[in-house]
This record gives sequence, structure tokens and C-alpha cells, in this order.
Amino acid sequence: MPLGQRQGDKSDSRYCGVETDFDDDMPHVLTRNLSGGFDFVVASLLDPSYRPSLVKKDNHGSAVLPFASSDLVITPSQWSSHVVGKISPWIDLDSEDDTLRADSEITLKQEIAWACHLSLQACVLPFPKSSSCGNYARCVNQILQGLSNMQLWLRVPLDRSDVVDDKKDSTSSEMIDSWDCWNSFRLLCDHHSHLSVALDVLSSLPSISSLGRWFGEPVKAAFLHTKSFLTNARGYPCLSKRHQKLMYGFFDHSIQIVLSGSSKHIISTSSLPHSDNTDGNGSTGNARHPLRPYLDYVAYLYQRMDPLPEQDRIELSYRDFLQSPLQPLMDNLEAQTYETFEKDTMKYSQYQRAVSKALLDRVPDDCASTTTVVLMVVGAGRGPLVRASLQAAEETGRNLKVYAVEKNPNAVVTLHSLIKLEGWENLVTVVSCDMRCWEATEKADILVSELLGSFGDNELSPECLDGAQRFLKEDGISIPSSYTSFLQPVSTSKLYNDVKSHKDLAHFETAYVVKVHRVARLAPTQAVFTFVHPNRLNSSNDRYKKLSFEIPAETGSAMVHGFAGYFDAVLYKDVHLGIEPNTATVNMFSWFPIFFPLRTPVTVAPGNSLEVHFWRCHGGSKVWYEWCVEGPNASPIHNPGGRSYWVGL
Repeated sequence: MPLGQRQGDKSDSRYCGVETDFDDDMPHVLTRNLSGGFDFVVASLLDPSYRPSLVKKDNHGSAVLPFASSDLVITPSQWSSHVVGKISPWIDLDSEDDTLRADSEITLKQEIAWACHLSLQACVLPFPKSSSCGNYARCVNQILQGLSNMQLWLRVPLDRSDVVDDKKDSTSSEMIDSWDCWNSFRLLCDHHSHLSVALDVLSSLPSISSLGRWFGEPVKAAFLHTKSFLTNARGYPCLSKRHQKLMYGFFDHSIQIVLSGSSKHIISTSSLPHSDNTDGNGSTGNARHPLRPYLDYVAYLYQRMDPLPEQDRIELSYRDFLQSPLQPLMDNLEAQTYETFEKDTMKYSQYQRAVSKALLDRVPDDCASTTTVVLMVVGAGRGPLVRASLQAAEETGRNLKVYAVEKNPNAVVTLHSLIKLEGWENLVTVVSCDMRCWEATEKADILVSELLGSFGDNELSPECLDGAQRFLKEDGISIPSSYTSFLQPVSTSKLYNDVKSHKDLAHFETAYVVKVHRVARLAPTQAVFTFVHPNRLNSSNDRYKKLSFEIPAETGSAMVHGFAGYFDAVLYKDVHLGIEPNTATVNMFSWFPIFFPLRTPVTVAPGNSLEVHFWRCHGGSKVWYEWCVEGPNASPIHNPGGRSYWVGL
């Protein structure tokens, strides 16, 4: 029974599973739990008392393993859709006991082999028994090399101070961060894309910033223990406000919920609403699942979530999808691309506001009827800025003469049609030319452009506007008047593995436009490069910036997979436009952040700083970025000389 539906929801997080004890009657396990409302079970595959060293073999040297059930007792689709395997929790591949270590390795491989035979989608691995997990990771990594589809989920307690006994014969124990254990394990497995996390949610939670790290990790499931629940005034299970907020985060990131443990709340069936006193198949009475009240509460939380805003529904299919940035000077945009950007009404509303303010400053009220302002839209596309400028003129009662300059011959055809359709023949002149080459017959009072990229300057707005400013009057106004790029270190296992999957250097030295979602933002943004227009001094557009990011100590250790880039632009005076998280323009979707990956992710210890260098360079007919980390560990300089990624002039 899915937890419910939300408008525009396309995630898998509306499903809920249940952890079960070992039972050699799998048809009964499935029937009891699926009819109780759950969507899948997390089940032990092997009798927990089994130890290879204790098994007596027959005359042929083989033995029948005590697996839960034959693969024939339920259909292959039932195994695949409704069962997640749970590896025996007793295994300890880093034990100092040779027999236990050998038994553990044999059992792990046998269980994974059986799970593959059953075509299970995933198996849950137990958390390492000690902080040293080298042998455990080695065996898992071996297994991962042979997996084609199945995922392995390492079960990790959601706690920053887990007690891990380093030595069985010692009374001392070390307090460690469970994230550090996970990080060591996945580093030893070389960030394998089939290795993921299943979080154990306990009754106490670490700090908000510590929790935030996990949303950048490949978390597939969250085990919600019944002992984590409180009791409401009616005697029903409920969660604390902090747990509720965490659950909403899980839902939003398509993390499956798995209920674990025995019922801690005794609820009389007579007190249940009539429609709720069923077993999921419509029958009533004693068949009701003991964990059904917990499932109902999880469903209640899911259904309470606000419907996805229209902007989020539009962007759903773009979440964590890497796209190459536009090459606006080298390539002509297609009609579909223009149409997507033209739907962003907020962007053009801001431009209209900026033009209106500029017109009012340019022409006093007593000169409005006798003065005509020359406005040039450079990079006019299919005309949305032309329309916004003319609407600003009508709004302010100013006379306007517009030049629409566009290099794309296909868009020029659309511009001519638009002018004829709107009756703008006496107001708008179309110029089919690259703005850097056009020789204007008169100079402009106002220069308007929308050449900004996700990082502000990454679509060559500085070079284009420097080339166009020669036909702007000395006291003329540029819209935008300035823009600044921003950077932020992020942890995003999903994007890192997507880049890594290409298995080449070039993709790690490329910047991507991406709607980041499964990401942990590890520190506040910092300003990088600023450009001001008009650039009267004709100063170079090359830039260099050294940044130092402080990762909060309460976060714990964190892994930096790369940097998210944003921009904020001043169109005119107090009219802003941008995607920098703290000042982002609401309901605007023309730009997604830009992502600069690191070839080797960097682990930053609690309270330490991250030293970063960024360059904007040019040479010949291209512009490119270079970047590197200097501390705590030095990385190679990415993209030297623009060898992998550049924007053509």
C-alpha cells in the first residue's frame, strides 16, 4: 500500500517496508506483511545460527545451506519486488578470531550469491564491528566487482557518537562518528556506485548540520525503529518535531522508510476507526499487523507534505541531471530552448522593472513627450526583452526607439514576424549581426542584455558586452550593471559517481549545469568574480580568487565532491536577479547552479578549513576556468590551459 500521492510526485519514497526476523516460510512472511499494508520486507536470507565451521558435510564434501526458502516458493517477480535481503548481523570480517573471520567471509559471499540468484534489488550489510574495516571492505569490494544490478546497502546508525569496541578483550571503547566509518568503507571500495547507505534512525538525533551531510550521500533506505516513537495524547505512536522534519527530508530525497522492531504501543482494535480496523485486504479482526499504527503514522506524515510547487514540478526531471553549459557564441539556440527560457515570467518582470527605473532616471517627466530614448537589446533572441522594454516604456509614458540585435538568423526570422504581428514597425529595428561586429548608426542611452550564465560570466557576458559598449553613450546605462559569481563546497555522491562513470579525465575537468538536489551544502557561499558594465577602463576579464571555507565543527567530518556555483546580478539600482541561495529570485527557473567536480574528493575534518583556488583565463578564441584545492590536501589543478572544458569566443 503506497503511503499516498502528492501532486507532481515522481519519487519512490512513497513506499514503506518492514524488517522481519528469520523465517523459513517466505510465502507466509510476504503474505502477512504485504496484507498488513507494507510494500516490501527486509528479511534475513540465512538461519542466524549457521556457521560454516560447524557444518558437517556429506560424503561429497558439500552441505545444504539453511536458507530461508527455496527460490521456487514465490515467483521471481515477488523476490525482486518485495524482498530486500539482510546479511547475517553476526559477521565480523575484521575479527581477531581466525575462525569467526573465516566463517564471516564464507557466509557473506554465500548470502550475496544467493541474493543474486533470487534477483533481489538490494541486500543490507551490517555495520562494521570495529573502526578498522579493511578486510570487510576488501571482501565487499570484491563482490561489487561482479555485481551487475543489485545494490549493497551498508547499515549505518544515524549518530555522531557511536560506541565501537576496537578490541573484544578490552574494556575501553572509542567514541566515533558513524559517518567516518561509512566514509572509510566507501573510500576502500573506491566510491563504487552500487554501494549505498541504509540509515538506522534512533531515538536521539545528531545536530542539524551533522544530519545534513547524509543528504549528499547515496542513502537508499532509513530504518525507523519503533523505540524512536513517542506517544500522543490518544495513546498512538508519533514522532518528535526533529524526527518529523527528518522524515520529510527522507521523503523529498526518495529515501525508503523501513519500520523496525516490535510494537511499543498497545492499541485496542475497538478504539480504531471502522475503516482502519482492517488488515489491508478488507478483512477485520485479529489479522491487523502489529506495526500498522506506525505505518499509518508514516503515511500520515507523507500525506501532510505540501504539494510540490509548480516550479519544482517543472524541475523534477532535471534534478541531479548533468548538462553541458550553453556555447552561446559558437552555437545557435533552437526554438525549444528559447521557448523554455521565455516561460520564465519572473525574469522578464525583473527586466521590465529595471528598464522602467532606468527610463524614469533618464528622462524627467517634463521631457517625456519630447524625448526619445534609444534602447538596444543585444542578444535579442525571439524578442522577450524587446517586449519587456516596450511595456516599460508604456508603463512610464516614455518614448522608445529599440534596436534588436541578434546573430542567430533563425531567431531573426521570428523577430521580424513578431514585429509585424505586434505592429512595432515604427518602434523596433531588427539587426541581424553579432553585437561585437555591428557598426551602429547612433549610440544607445540604454543597453539591455540577457547573456548571463549559471556562474554569471560563464556564457561570455563580459566579452560580449565589452564588444557592444562602444555604441553606448558615455553616460549610458547597462542592464545588467554588474554581476558576481559565488561558490560553495558540496558533498554529492550522486553527481560524483555520474562524472566518474565516464572513466576519463575530461569529464572531471568540465563544469556542468545541474539542478542539484541530493546534495549537502557544507559551508556558506562566498563571492568569487565580479564584473561591472560598462567597462570603461577596458580592464581584463581574467580573474583569480583564493577562498577559505570553514566547515562548522558541529557538522563533523565531511567529504567535498566539488563546488556548486551561483550568481547574483544587479540589473539596475535595487533590481536584482540571481540564483545565489541567500538572495535567489523567487519563482525563477532560467538558471540552474553550475557544478565544478573534483577528481579526488577531499575529506575535511571537523572545524578545519578548505583552501580553494579559482581562475578565469582566456587565450586565442576561448575562455576557461581552472580550479584546485590546496588544503587540507592538495589536489591537481583542474583543466589547465582549458584542455577539457572551455567556452568559445
